[in-house]
Amino acid sequence: MKKYRSLPPFFLALVLALSLFTPALAVSSPGEAFSPVNAASAILIDADYDEVLYEQAADELRYPASITKVMTGLLTVEAVDRGELSLDAQVTLGDTLYTGIGEGGSTQDLKPGEILTVRDLLNCALIPSANEACNALAVVVAGSIPAFVDLMNQRAAELGMDNTHFVNTHGYHDDSHYTTARDISRMCLEAMKHPDFREIVSSVSYTVPATNLHAQRELHDTNALVSNFRTGSTGLLYRYAIGIKTGSTPEAGYCLASAAEKNGRTMIAVVLGGENWRVKGVDVENNYFTESKRLLEYGFNSFSRKEVLSPIDPVGTIPVSLCAEQDYVTVQPALGLEATLPNDLDPAVFDRQVTLPETLEAPIAKGQVLGSIALSYEGKDYGTVDLVATTALERSQFLYVLDQVQRFFGHLWVKIALLALVVLILILVVRHLVFGSSRRNRRGGSAPKVYRSSYRGKRR
Repeated sequence: MKKYRSLPPFFLALVLALSLFTPALAVSSPGEAFSPVNAASAILIDADYDEVLYEQAADELRYPASITKVMTGLLTVEAVDRGELSLDAQVTLGDTLYTGIGEGGSTQDLKPGEILTVRDLLNCALIPSANEACNALAVVVAGSIPAFVDLMNQRAAELGMDNTHFVNTHGYHDDSHYTTARDISRMCLEAMKHPDFREIVSSVSYTVPATNLHAQRELHDTNALVSNFRTGSTGLLYRYAIGIKTGSTPEAGYCLASAAEKNGRTMIAVVLGGENWRVKGVDVENNYFTESKRLLEYGFNSFSRKEVLSPIDPVGTIPVSLCAEQDYVTVQPALGLEATLPNDLDPAVFDRQVTLPETLEAPIAKGQVLGSIALSYEGKDYGTVDLVATTALERSQFLYVLDQVQRFFGHLWVKIALLALVVLILILVVRHLVFGSSRRNRRGGSAPKVYRSSYRGKRR
């Protein structure tokens, strides 16, 4: 169970409701001034590199409303990619079609017993936001709605959506059905990797052929960045928009997960709890469509891809022993490092934490990993890269043998043994000097005396 899930629905609803009135704190990278988004939560990511460029209360719990349908669509296209389904497979709708859908929910008047293709159901769910189409897809993919909801939560966990809990397939309000702007961005990032999903959410319209129970349907996108059919206003259109999904309930407010592609770059923005585009018949200047467009443009105009670490620049040197040719080795990054940064931010100001050993012994191979370098800026980590040797250093056999001899005689037990040997030798020398002299003196004192006569008489 994720955190908050043990809260009673009433208290969870209270927390979420109060958070709508809490001033949002914006966090962005250095760059040109960007005023906070007029919404409860927001996030902007570089979709090409999965890097967060701006966030505003991105981890606060919110109700996702119909943005939930992104997960339903994702699970469906993944089943298609695995070969478990075909987009052209025909589906006969069952009696559970309207499960969990109350009054006021968006539908396309699908009927039990009606036959449509999986492609038709996906378009009904993602373009005009038909709730019952999501339930139909759930039965097709997982066999039942409860089993599909379990898959939704399982997939959310796999995507790192740690603050998300689904209880239905469509996003009709439920106090226990919640997520965050950050989690939604992760879900959308994954979904937009699938061409079928991407094609549907970027479509202005779609035609569902006549079925056995209904005339032809003309579907129009609810996303005003893509289509002006619902709003009637061309001022909200964004020429670079490629999706993704709207959502609104009284509890969630007005929400939009959007994506745009410009000059070969892709951005994803999520705005939750924003303003409607029109209030009491009057256009609202800073609504959830305009704020999403402003976020996307901020990403395109104020950020660029920069090299923060070059793979060819030396980082430092390490002293090396046992090599006759050179007493140091130079290290450099094993690979380069790039990041999407504000245009006016110079990577030279990044903090660099270099970790290297104090000394090394030859041999050292070229490219051998010897340490690492970590880059960060104002508390944000931009990555850690291995540092490798730029050259190979051979070991000198003479220096190695000399070193081994020095090491041998440097051992404490060897020093003790040598000291003991010296002491023993000294003892033997002293003993020899002392006792050897004593023996010589004893031999000299016992020798017989010789008496010589002084008589010189004549012999006879």
